[in-house]
Formats: sequence, structure tokens, C-alpha cells
Amino acid sequence: MTLPSALLHKLEERQRLKPEDALALFQHGDLLTLGHYADRLNTEMNGETVGYVIDRNLNYTNVCVLRCKFCAFRRDQDADGSWELSHDQIDGKIEELLAHGGTQILMQGGHHPDWRLDYYVAMIGHIKQKYPQITIHAFSPPELHHVAHVCKISYKELLGALKAAGLDSIPGGGAEILDDAIRRKISSGKCTSQQWLEVCETAHQLGLQGSATMMFGHVETIEHRVRHLQQLRDLQDRTHGFFAFIPWTYVPGNSPMGGQSVGGHDYLKTLAISRLFMDNFKNIQISWLTQGMKMAQVGMQFGGNDMGSTLLEENVVRSTGVPNQTTVDELRRIVSEAGRTPRQRDTFYRYLN
Repeated sequence: MTLPSALLHKLEERQRLKPEDALALFQHGDLLTLGHYADRLNTEMNGETVGYVIDRNLNYTNVCVLRCKFCAFRRDQDADGSWELSHDQIDGKIEELLAHGGTQILMQGGHHPDWRLDYYVAMIGHIKQKYPQITIHAFSPPELHHVAHVCKISYKELLGALKAAGLDSIPGGGAEILDDAIRRKISSGKCTSQQWLEVCETAHQLGLQGSATMMFGHVETIEHRVRHLQQLRDLQDRTHGFFAFIPWTYVPGNSPMGGQSVGGHDYLKTLAISRLFMDNFKNIQISWLTQGMKMAQVGMQFGGNDMGSTLLEENVVRSTGVPNQTTVDELRRIVSEAGRTPRQRDTFYRYLN
């Protein structure tokens, strides 16, 4: 079945899509048609430039009280392979990042059972005082919800204290799929969909921008994906606080949930529909980490305008056994070979040099 003429007209005229339109694109849109319109829209918004940031994923601990079925990263406290980084260890990792020309640390960790707000404030304050030139992009909404919950404080109080200590922005991890039935199946105990959105909205109100994500290709349906996109677009309409959307695929690997990864066709289709439906997101990031460089190169023709990070260090996805790594030179080569212009950016998608 081909797309209805009315929907093709919407794509041609760049009209805002409704959720039922996005669902029809998933159900009936052929890949090349979706790629054509997504690429055209991206070019209008971002030209031929494809960005990247030099950063390090600094996982300050893998100790976590949750047992998300998709996670191969978490450990129990004092278990073999668990860690809690000291300030000196964090400093060493930042020094190495600076030597590579890095500008950002992406800090995420487990839901630690013992740490309270003072621990996180001290960690952020230490980093900002010693390395003021580094952007601290830290703490996903579920981590922030966990700290607020154990400390019995509001999101506003928590985020205000972290911002005062030096937090610059928050990553959009832990969204998975914003549907509580799905979340109960794969990440029971993690914050609800509404709590995830509320943390982000509170951060935006306090002037803390961030990213938004979607992990897809596990137990969700395309209806769940559309609902996820709709909730993010609605929040972005209200706050304009997201600087990027990052759709990435579930990686089974060593995760307890098992299953299979979705193929390149589903990834590219979801990437293209994300660009077309999320019309208030300027930046859509391509997931080379989960899809590999060849598919990432194709993704530039399907609405993606950013290659994310060089990931000097990354532990969460690699714990599943995925071997994908890259360098600045490789990222720039891949982008150039796709006929696009690679440019280094900062956390806020401002191009450097």
C-alpha cells in the first residue's frame, strides 16, 4: 500500500504531521520516499553540515539498585566488577580527554543506594572548579528522579543545587519508551514516563537544556514509538529545552532480556520519521555506536545531521559486547565521503573553529 495522497501533500508542503500520519509512515511509507523527504527537510534546517563532539562518557559508578532487563552494565554494590570513581580517578579521565581536544564529559551512572545530594554536588563542584573549560553534561532523568526520591526533595530543589554547583546540561538517557506498560516490562522500578518528562521540563524551566532519546527495537510496537515521539514533541513545544533527539536501537548482547537487534531498514525508517515528525527538533543524532559506521553514513541521507561523540570512553553499550569504536579522523572521513561537511561542535550544537 502506498501513502495516501493527502499525506504526501503534507510532506511536500512541510505541514506538521499528526500522530496518525506518523503511524501511516511506519506502516506504509517506503524507505526511499521517507529518506527523500527527511533528507530534504534536514538540508533546509542544517545545510550540508554534520556535527560531532569530542567527549568522554564518564560513568562515575555502575552500582545500581535497579535490574533493567536490557542492561549489561549494572552491578550490585561490592560485587565483582563494580566501581565507584574517586575524584582523583575522575581527574585522570578528564586530563586524558583534554589531551585529545575534548570539550565535554557525559556523566551517567547507576542508581546508587547510599549516595545523597551532597555527594553529587561535591563531585560536580570539584570538576567545575578544577576544569572550568569542560562542559558537564550529566545525570539522566531517571538518575535525577532517584536522587530526589531518596533525598525526599523536589526536582526543582535538586536541579537548582546541581546547577549552582556547575551542572551545564542533562542527557536524555533512560527514556527507553515513554509508556509505562513497556517500562514495567523492561525497566521495572525506574521512573515513570511522566516523571521522566517532569524532570526534563523542570530542568528546562531552570535554564538547563538537554537531549532526548528513544531506545527502540525490543518489546514496543510502532504505536508506542509514535506516542513516545508525540510526548517529546509536545514538551518541546512548551519549553524549547531539547537541543537534540537521539533514537538508538536496543542491543541484546549480554543483556538479560536477550532477543535480536532490529535491522538497518527499521533503523533508517525510524530515523527518517523522527526527522519528519519532530519538526521542532533542529538536531537528530545518528547512532553509529549501535548501528556501525556504514549504517551511520547512510543515516546522513535519512534526516540525521549529527554523528554524536567520538566516545573516548563508553561502557554501557560496550558491556553488551558491541565493539564499535571511532576516532575524530574516521568520523570526519565518513562524513566527507557521504558528501557532507564535518564540523566539531560543543554540547549545545554550536560549531567550533
